[in-house]
Amino acid sequence: MIYDTAIIGTGPAGVSAALTLRANDKKFIWIGSKTFSDKVGKAERIANYPGLPMVTGQEMNDVFRRQCEELDIAIEDRMVTSIMKFGDHYALTAGSEFYETYTIIFATGVANVGTLPGEGELVGKGVSYCATCDGFLYKNKTIAVICTAKRFEHEVEFLSGLAAKVYYFPLYKDPSRFGENVEIMSERAVKMNAENGRLASLTLKNGEAVSVNGVFCLRESVSLATLLPGLATEQGHIAVDRAMVTNLPGVFAAGDCTGRPYQYVKAAGEGNVAAHSAIEYLASLR
Repeated sequence: MIYDTAIIGTGPAGVSAALTLRANDKKFIWIGSKTFSDKVGKAERIANYPGLPMVTGQEMNDVFRRQCEELDIAIEDRMVTSIMKFGDHYALTAGSEFYETYTIIFATGVANVGTLPGEGELVGKGVSYCATCDGFLYKNKTIAVICTAKRFEHEVEFLSGLAAKVYYFPLYKDPSRFGENVEIMSERAVKMNAENGRLASLTLKNGEAVSVNGVFCLRESVSLATLLPGLATEQGHIAVDRAMVTNLPGVFAAGDCTGRPYQYVKAAGEGNVAAHSAIEYLASLR
C-alpha cells in the first residue's frame, strides 16, 4: 500500500498534521515516539498554548495522547533511517519496516544529532543507523555502538547477540549492563576513520584508537543530509515557504525543524498548514 502521507515526528507539529489529515480522511502513517515529544514532556510550565493554560509539558503530552486515541490515530514507534525517491512517490526505511508514500511531512523538531567527523562519508561503508537492518552483516565481528537514549537499549542487546565484541558508548546516565562481550566505554568517540574506503576505527577523546568493523549510531534522529539527500536547508533548518513547502516535490516541513521561534503554538499552526499543503499536492497528482 502507498500512503497519502508519512508524518515524521510526534511533537505538536506532528500531532497537528495528524489531526488535520484524519479530519480530511487521508491514509497516513505517523512515525515517531509513542510517548510523544521528550522536549515537551520535560517542560516545567507552558503558559502560551491556547486552551491549555499553565500546563506542564507532561500534561500537554497526555492531552495529545488522549485526543489521538479518541480518533484512533496510531503511532509507529520507530526511527526513520533513510528516504528515497521512488518514481512518483517516496520509500521510507524505519527499523526493519519499509513504507511507501506520496508525500512527507517532516515534524522532527531541531535535529540535534551530533554527527562525528567522517561519519557522513562512511554511511553504508561501516556506519549504520539500524540494528535490525544491518546487524547480521557483523556477526562474530567487532563493532561499536553509540547510543543517545535508554529507549534504544533493546537494539544494543540485539547487536550483542550477534557481534563477537561490542564497544558501547552510552551518551546518557545509568546505562544497562549486557553480556561479557559488551564493554561500556568511559571515553567518548570523537572521530570515525576510514581505511581503503571503509570504516576502520574510532578515535577517542583521549587520543586512543579503537579498531572496529562497524559502528551503529542509535540516536533520536538522523541528520537531514543523510536522511533525504537534496533537501535544502538554511542555517541547520529545513528551508520552507509560507505553505511549508520544501524544494522537493511532495515534501513539507513544520515546527522547530523549520527555524525559530521554537514555540509549541507556532509548531502546531505549521503542522496544520503543512497537512493542507500535502492535501493540495495529492489533489494535483490526481
